[in-house]
Amino acid sequence: MKYSKCFAIALIALFITFNAEAQINTDSLKLPQIQSNTLKTALIPFLKKALLGFSEERYEYLKPFILEKSIPQIQKAIYARKFSYLQLTQFFLFRIAKFETTAGTSLHAIIALNPNIIAEAKEKDVQLKNRKAKHEIFGMPILLKDNIGSKNMKTTAGALALIDNEADDAFVVKQLKARGALILGKVNLSEWAFFLSFNCPIGYSAVGGQTLNPYGPGKFETGGSSSGSAVAVAANYAVASIGTETSGSILFPSSKNAVVGLKPTLGSLSRTGIIPLSSTFDTPGAITKNVVDNAIVFSAMLGKDETDPESVKVENQDNLKRSLNHTSLKGKRFGVISSYLKDSLYANAIVKLKDAGAVLVEINKETDFSLVGDMLKILSYDFKNDLNHYLQRYASKNVKIKSVSDLVNFNKANADLRIPFGQSRIENAEKNTSSLAEITATKNKLKNEGGIALKKNFSEYSLDAILSIDNSDAMEAAIARYPALAMPMGCSDKGQPAALTFIAKPFEEYKLLSLAAAYEQISPSRKPPLSYK
Repeated sequence: MKYSKCFAIALIALFITFNAEAQINTDSLKLPQIQSNTLKTALIPFLKKALLGFSEERYEYLKPFILEKSIPQIQKAIYARKFSYLQLTQFFLFRIAKFETTAGTSLHAIIALNPNIIAEAKEKDVQLKNRKAKHEIFGMPILLKDNIGSKNMKTTAGALALIDNEADDAFVVKQLKARGALILGKVNLSEWAFFLSFNCPIGYSAVGGQTLNPYGPGKFETGGSSSGSAVAVAANYAVASIGTETSGSILFPSSKNAVVGLKPTLGSLSRTGIIPLSSTFDTPGAITKNVVDNAIVFSAMLGKDETDPESVKVENQDNLKRSLNHTSLKGKRFGVISSYLKDSLYANAIVKLKDAGAVLVEINKETDFSLVGDMLKILSYDFKNDLNHYLQRYASKNVKIKSVSDLVNFNKANADLRIPFGQSRIENAEKNTSSLAEITATKNKLKNEGGIALKKNFSEYSLDAILSIDNSDAMEAAIARYPALAMPMGCSDKGQPAALTFIAKPFEEYKLLSLAAAYEQISPSRKPPLSYK
């Protein structure tokens, strides 16, 4: 199906209208194209209507109560009647309007906004009066990566082929809503979760354009594929966001944008209703400004999903909050990767942990590179089969493509409206001829042999966690199905954020969050981006 000539002209007009955003320095990363969000014209009239009666003065009054504050701090202020859930929502919408629709400051983070958000926020205020608030997520505006299904907004994975996809709520979105969260909107991502092309820059999609890092737009990369999820939280566009990870897609952008990103154990959170890359490795996860918020959002998404064969029931959810009440590093055993000690930020973090009473054990990094080929083989097979299943089962009927083959043909037929980077990864997946028996054998091999080094270190040294940098060990954690959490540990001399990443054993998210919270107390390293205060 070809797009109409009128739509093509509209896209060109949008690019010309917002081309002033090219003022942002893009020389450092040599970004070839910073295309405007194709939906931006729809955002502006909605924002004007949603912000009627909300003034600049009100925004400035609310800043000390909301900007960089945790969920418990915000809830405390709301309970004290400093402001309402409606005003909280409008505060974030004001920031989105202020930065995302202005030439020179747009980070291309927001793809869509919930058209019913104002009415839903007002309803939360009514429910609070009737004492219906239970979970701490109640009334908190949350953004979703645009491969996560949500009613009233399109779910595109950043691809023009899904520009009309009116999908239902994903399971984790249903869980968030059931516990009172407000779904504020959708954020940009690396198109098809960075499985489009080998030449495509990280954080780019045909729908959302090039996501930029608020700590250095065009200078520092955003990380991917949950680029918009991390950027939006870093810029304080919402309380939290939900991203997805296959291998590094939460950890990487979280580390580059000075936010806290949790990649949970596969099976802790449902994947139903999320546009897949690989059912073998995919998982959603929370991205927040601090650890306690991450614990709250993670707990709000929990629940066994009978339609996801990997989904499990996580017991003792109440332990999540308790685990953060009495955090301590004293006597906790951490694996320190020797080769990383050359990094000054990492070395400094290790000193702080030692001073806090932690037991540090130097270990060597052992990566079995023979498994990389097996992982790539699985990704190619899974993308083709899992996306075909999603298109036939979860995509709305008005989506014309029904298979990866259809997607390849759509992209070829609409090359002038696409991005200029090709679709090499998708074409490779479409040509994949691995049999079920072959891929099952590869998956079993990876399950049995993957993560041996991680398991050995945890067992031999009785470790509570292994400490990494950014997403340096994301592949190992993905293969072994170990949870990992990235959190700010400072910035380089040039101002680029970096993360200390904790890796724990499967289904030890509570321990992971507790250890991270304890580290956060002795080393509160997050600083908001100066240009987005």
